[in-house]
Amino acid sequence: MNLKTNKIYHGNCIEVMKNFPENSIACCITDPPYNYEFIGHKWDDSEVKRRTERIKDSKTMVKNIPYGSGLAGGVRNKRWYEKNRQNDLEYMKWCQLWTDELFRVCKAGAPVAVFNSNRSIAHVQIALENSGFYMRDLLVYRRNSGIPRGLNLERKLNKKGHTDAEKWKGWHSAFRNEWEAIVLVQKPLINNYWNTLQNTNVGVFKTVNEDGSFQSNILENLNKKEKNEKFAHCTVKPLKLIKKLVHILVPPHKDNIILDPFAGSGTTLVAADELGFEYVGIEIEENYIPIINERIEQAKMERKIKVDLL
Repeated sequence: MNLKTNKIYHGNCIEVMKNFPENSIACCITDPPYNYEFIGHKWDDSEVKRRTERIKDSKTMVKNIPYGSGLAGGVRNKRWYEKNRQNDLEYMKWCQLWTDELFRVCKAGAPVAVFNSNRSIAHVQIALENSGFYMRDLLVYRRNSGIPRGLNLERKLNKKGHTDAEKWKGWHSAFRNEWEAIVLVQKPLINNYWNTLQNTNVGVFKTVNEDGSFQSNILENLNKKEKNEKFAHCTVKPLKLIKKLVHILVPPHKDNIILDPFAGSGTTLVAADELGFEYVGIEIEENYIPIINERIEQAKMERKIKVDLL
């Protein structure tokens, strides 16, 4: 089949990708559901809203992460750890369902960049490698940091009336989190980089910046969102960040198509469109598709206004 580009497909990406032709995608940049209480929950709009509502008025600064087992407390007994491990195994099994299809549709040398929490990024990497991708790097997206959600031991002991609580000042159960992981893998090359590039138009990365510096695997100063980037979605990534990834990972070519199988609010698709690439998005939650189309049209209109003013 011929892949229709510049389109958002509604549905489960595992099923939708089965209808895509093999070796058609030049790059995938995506932000799938993270492993927060994965088992037994449908990750649709109503479920995300239910979870974010639970922490809306709390003191935590991490308000865009759906509440679930990854952030919850509980007695750390044998059953707790077994449930936690089972949760991880189920998440990896689910990941490999979509990474298997993703591998099939990617061209040789195609890079795949997947966001995830630093707690579960290894599970995504394992799924990608099991599907056939080759690990290239683990990029760090440095973002605004929040207050740790873990235990403050001094405060806890004070509440329980312990006389030696002050001895534990500064002891917590978690670090302040100020980065997010992006696992970068690649579909195997055709013998070498140059041969792959000639055959599929992908395979190498743009790693020298405009000022002549070499691009680090730490992406920073890209976390500020523009005023028009506030959309009804809990995990919108900054457009500047995604455009940077597209610029680094995808050589300009008319046949290079960028895919996001978890389109969300459409940031990857907007970035691809602004940089002149064909794109394909998949989104399971129908309520998000109008948001994506609105963003793309708004970006096109803003570019047209800028051109008209020149």
